[in-house]
Amino acid sequence: MIGTIANTGTIILGSSLGALLKKGVPERFKKPLIQAMGLAALALGMHMIVSNMMKNDEPLLFIVSLALGCLTGTALRLSERVEALGGRKSRNDDHHLMEGLTTAVLLFCIGTLSILGPVESALNGNHTLLFTNALLDGITSFILASSFGFGIILAAPILFLWQGGIYLIAMLSGGIIPPQLLIQLSLLGGILILTTGLNILEVLKLKTLDFLPSLLVPVLSVLLKSVI
Repeated sequence: MIGTIANTGTIILGSSLGALLKKGVPERFKKPLIQAMGLAALALGMHMIVSNMMKNDEPLLFIVSLALGCLTGTALRLSERVEALGGRKSRNDDHHLMEGLTTAVLLFCIGTLSILGPVESALNGNHTLLFTNALLDGITSFILASSFGFGIILAAPILFLWQGGIYLIAMLSGGIIPPQLLIQLSLLGGILILTTGLNILEVLKLKTLDFLPSLLVPVLSVLLKSVI
C-alpha cells in the first residue's frame, strides 16, 4: 500500500499549499480562475465520454448506473453529509467548494493509473504507476485548492479508501479486471466530470456527489455476472 499512501500524501500536501496560495490571490482573479477550472472539467469530461462511448458494449448499463446511483446517493444524502464535513456554510464562503471537491474526487479516482496502479502494486509489488499518479494528483490538488480552497483535502481519504479497496480486491481475485468495467467507469466518470464543469460555470445546478454511487453499479454488475 506504499504507493497509495504516497498518492494520498501528495494530495494532502498539494491541497495545503494550494489553499495557502489562495489567500494571496486578489479577489478579482478568483472568479476567472474558478471559471478556468470549470472549462477544463467540461473539456476533460467530454473527452472521456466521446472516447469511451464507442467502445461501450453495454450502452444501457451507464444509464441504469446513473439512475440507481442517483437514488442511492440522494437516499444517503451524500452531498449534505460531505458539505457538513467540510463545514462549507460556516467556515468557507466559496459556494463552489462542493463542485471543486467533486471534480477532485473524480479526477483522482477515475483513471487508468488510479485503478490499475493498486492492482500492479498488489500483484507485482510495482508501485511505479501509483508514484506517477501521486505526482500528477499532487499538482492537480494544488491547482484545485488554489481555486476552491482547503476543502479539496477531503479528496485524500476518499482516494485512500478507493485505491485501498481496489488493492484488496486485486489481492483476493488475482487482479482480473474486465476491460468493459474500465470503459464503464471512465464513461460514468466523464459524465460526472462534465456535470461538475457545468455546475462550476453555473450553467446547471446538480448535487453531483449524490451520483457517485453510480460508479459502484458496473462493479456490482461484474461481480453478479461472475457468480451467475
